[in-house]
Amino acid sequence: MNAVPTHLAVILDGNGRWAKKKGLPRNAGHVKGARVLEDMCEIVYNKGIKYFTVYAFSTENWNRPADEVSALMNLLRDYMKNSVKRAMKNNMRVRVIGDKTGLDKDLFDSIEELEKATEGNTGLFFQIALNYGGRDEIVRAVRKLAQSGADLTKLTDSELNEALDTSGVPDPDLLIRTCGEERISNFLLWQLAYSEFYFADCAWPDFNEAELDKAIESYSSRTRRFGGLAEGEA
Repeated sequence: MNAVPTHLAVILDGNGRWAKKKGLPRNAGHVKGARVLEDMCEIVYNKGIKYFTVYAFSTENWNRPADEVSALMNLLRDYMKNSVKRAMKNNMRVRVIGDKTGLDKDLFDSIEELEKATEGNTGLFFQIALNYGGRDEIVRAVRKLAQSGADLTKLTDSELNEALDTSGVPDPDLLIRTCGEERISNFLLWQLAYSEFYFADCAWPDFNEAELDKAIESYSSRTRRFGGLAEGEA
């Protein structure tokens, strides 16, 4: 029996569909989703969750309509500008995972500033996956190791783990995906090897503390085996 997960990961799905259902432009869903995310950072920390990782923008999301991508990037700019003050107030450490070199310089610089300003904070460790893909992350990690002179013929799990974007952070205990979708969409492919999955029917803009409690309740009723037998099993 598990209690509250130490590390929660969430695929923030359904912003656009939520907006369409209400007759609003897709960007309205992203704006609402960003507000929900701000609230959820405080909620998950109050539940005792120590690490919170969200899938905000994938390497494949660049294939969306140009106006939607532009609106998302501008929303992220605003989010980053306000995040330093909010993170310092809440003692939250923020890390952005993904290929940051593929972002515009002003956004890259804002991320660097945010990460540096919050690196000493000891509250919630919040990771935002931005221009992120699980396969891309593994490829970049292997390239990093090769460039460092590592002998790839003797590569170990721990060495690769340390080269990933999530280095120093434990693997997620629980993954939540919203809006009824039941796939991981190239998210944390290495890290989710033994995570528990929970699929919520509601779109991310409708996700709230009650929905989180349902996911935690489901998680807490499960027995995690990590490929072996649980205690008392034969």
